[in-house]
Amino acid sequence: MQGNNPVFNRNEAFTNSGGYARFDVATPSPDQLRSQYDLPAVTREATPMTMNDVIAKCALLFGLFLLAAVPTYFLMPPELIGIAWIAGIVVTLGLGLVIAFSKTVRPPLIMAFAVIEGVFVGAISQAFAYAYDGIVPQAILGTLAAFTAMLIAYQTGLIKVTSRFRKIMTFAIIGWAILGMANLVGVLLGFSLFYGTGIFGLALSALGVVLASLSLALDFDFIEQGVRNRIPEQYSWLAAHGLLVTLVWLYLEILRLLSILRGD
Repeated sequence: MQGNNPVFNRNEAFTNSGGYARFDVATPSPDQLRSQYDLPAVTREATPMTMNDVIAKCALLFGLFLLAAVPTYFLMPPELIGIAWIAGIVVTLGLGLVIAFSKTVRPPLIMAFAVIEGVFVGAISQAFAYAYDGIVPQAILGTLAAFTAMLIAYQTGLIKVTSRFRKIMTFAIIGWAILGMANLVGVLLGFSLFYGTGIFGLALSALGVVLASLSLALDFDFIEQGVRNRIPEQYSWLAAHGLLVTLVWLYLEILRLLSILRGD
């Protein structure tokens, strides 16, 4: 299975449709079986990941995220917002790549990512709040509404994650990422290449909200498959991390869309 979230794509535990650790190997000999059964019980079979594990890790990561985001939003001096914004992008991008491409699950890095992401989002939210009164609560409510709607649509089968759906989303996300990086370079140089308050900017922002929302369906599918395949419990950290990344993306897209709609 392929999807847009590199956190899941880089781990076979989430992409092996036949179940975790099913490989084409020769039948073990009697001696090999005897040596395996002589091992302590805890090493014979890792504790499988459950939905409760994912929920618990989500609660922890989002708790750390909010503990960093809320004080930053209310207490950070305005003159430091730009520094926090740039530093947040660089650090979270670096940590995100390490987490996604690492062959082992690293909970300390994942928790550090949640904290730094909280500082970044808190700084961005404060900047938008100065320009548009009440926009942050609106964006939060919009994010929660989109998450709830996508969860209901996925659970009821209104949205089905098929192979074609994944391929379309993969190419769409890659194109969006390239567009976003090009625009980021333009912003750092003092101008915006693609986004604005006109019809074109509004359409691009709306597209970003749609793509981020649909990415939640992909995340739900990856988590459901991981639970079904009984992968080790440690992968619940990656599942929670993937949801955090997608929800932050969705929040930022809604924040930008609202700012365009309210711009004069």
